[in-house]
Amino acid sequence: MIDNFSGKVNFIWSVADLLRGPYRPNQYKDVMLPMTVLRRLDCVLEPTKDKVLAKQKALSGGKVKKIDPLLCRVTGVPFYNTSRYSFEKLKGDPNNIAANLTNYIKGFSTRAREIIENFGFEEHIGKLDKADRLYLLVSRFCDIDLHPQEVSNLEMGYIFEELIRRFNEASNEEAGDHFTPREVIRLMVNLIFMPDSDVLTTRGIVKTLYDPACGTGGMLSAAEDYVRELNPDARLEVFGQDYNPQAYAICGSDMMIKGQDIEHIAFGDSFTDDRFPRHRFDYMLANPPFGVEWKPEADFIKREHEEQGFGGRFGAGLPRINDGSLLFLQHMISKMKDPKEGGSRLAIVFNGSPLFTGAAGSGESEIRRWIIENDWLEAIVALPDQLFYNTGIYTYLWIVTNRKEPGRRGKVQLVDGTGFFKKMRKSLGNKRHEVCDDQRDDITRRYGTLKEGEHIRVFDNEDFGYRRITVERPLRLNFAVDKDRIVRLAETKAFANLATSKKRKDTKAAKAEIEAGRKLQEEIMAALEPLTSLGIVKDRDEFSKHLTSAFKKAGIKVPAALFKAILMALLANY
Repeated sequence: MIDNFSGKVNFIWSVADLLRGPYRPNQYKDVMLPMTVLRRLDCVLEPTKDKVLAKQKALSGGKVKKIDPLLCRVTGVPFYNTSRYSFEKLKGDPNNIAANLTNYIKGFSTRAREIIENFGFEEHIGKLDKADRLYLLVSRFCDIDLHPQEVSNLEMGYIFEELIRRFNEASNEEAGDHFTPREVIRLMVNLIFMPDSDVLTTRGIVKTLYDPACGTGGMLSAAEDYVRELNPDARLEVFGQDYNPQAYAICGSDMMIKGQDIEHIAFGDSFTDDRFPRHRFDYMLANPPFGVEWKPEADFIKREHEEQGFGGRFGAGLPRINDGSLLFLQHMISKMKDPKEGGSRLAIVFNGSPLFTGAAGSGESEIRRWIIENDWLEAIVALPDQLFYNTGIYTYLWIVTNRKEPGRRGKVQLVDGTGFFKKMRKSLGNKRHEVCDDQRDDITRRYGTLKEGEHIRVFDNEDFGYRRITVERPLRLNFAVDKDRIVRLAETKAFANLATSKKRKDTKAAKAEIEAGRKLQEEIMAALEPLTSLGIVKDRDEFSKHLTSAFKKAGIKVPAALFKAILMALLANY
């Protein structure tokens, strides 16, 4: 693959042994990931360190207030550090390691410092120092050379991603929150890029990709890798936003390490604090959290829905409060380019809820109707269960685009990929299955053919359309005493129970009770017989009067509950 890649990863992984004792294995990433980032940035800035300090001193107290662009021009990268310390200098002062490392972190440029601070690493500095681990940690990181001349941005990206993967697997109870299995991401990337292979092989082409729930940035990295494999001369500019501080820090660091524009990675809630409101993207990917309620954002979202309608992001409707998945999809659709400008393609991971929840007329149903009627839903791919770290449920990929190929227009393709997996030798949390390269390619190929077969169904958009209609009509009843209704009365529980006894033993009293009940049954039937001449009576009150009169004439006392049972047995709807 890349020279010394495994050696560098294994070295950093081995340094984590220093944390044994004060930290549990699932906490190692809280220290090791930010330390890896700091060491990489330290190595990148090392050749220009003295020049930056000199430039800062020269600008100090001058008329220029915004010195960031000038210092970045000196470093040649979109960040700098004005602390007098470097890792080597930190190593030279073991007695003040905690204070000096804190000073070093605060010396980074604003955006770089913001990303690093979201790791929450500074709170670990005191703990590590107290446990006599901090100096050892810094010293060991000094032993690995991560200078750009030795480790390219591409290789450093792979190293960092591999560390993220290992640490996520070591803490698999949390992995699913911000980490999507690599094979799922790669399948999504295959599906959204597949129709554009010719376009992406054009020399010097630039495309954009966005993930509104980017987590640690796995989807952005996988998309970059895919485009690089297709066309080394192409450039994919990636954008992402996430509201989890550590996930944002990891993603921002990864992009910073790879030389991507760190302004493209934003911290905040994509619903209430959209950091890319005017951007439109060529491609989009997302794995939003399953079944997470949007109550905290409800006031903002409802206000946008009501005040802006289709001029905003949520005009089609609002799903139930306990699952905001379809809000993410609407948010992404709002960022599709106009088809005249090339349009957009997106893939999103859902559980079954957005697919099945909500009857006709509900928020979910209206959102689905809006998507299908606009001919944006291209395909739904059902994935195997037990693919994700924090859940074993079945999941689905929705492929949505406003630039369908001619043969797909007006159609929705369903792909059954539930059987395309192999069992893992060792499970990771709830993840017991994985989709191998051959299986992923098989799913992609079947998707691309658009031919019906064992795992493929193709439907017209109209096949998914239905409405719930309430038909109101007057309640039309009729009452009568005839042969069929008399049989129904005889089978009625209240009437049949007259000839039973509530007494437990077959005593004389019980027999007498049964006999009295049978006599009452006969008297009721005899009293009803004259009413056959009434024929059909369509008024309940009128028929009740006839029934009451017949029982009174026969000298029968009928309890209210029994009277109602008789009335219902002689009733018919039409």
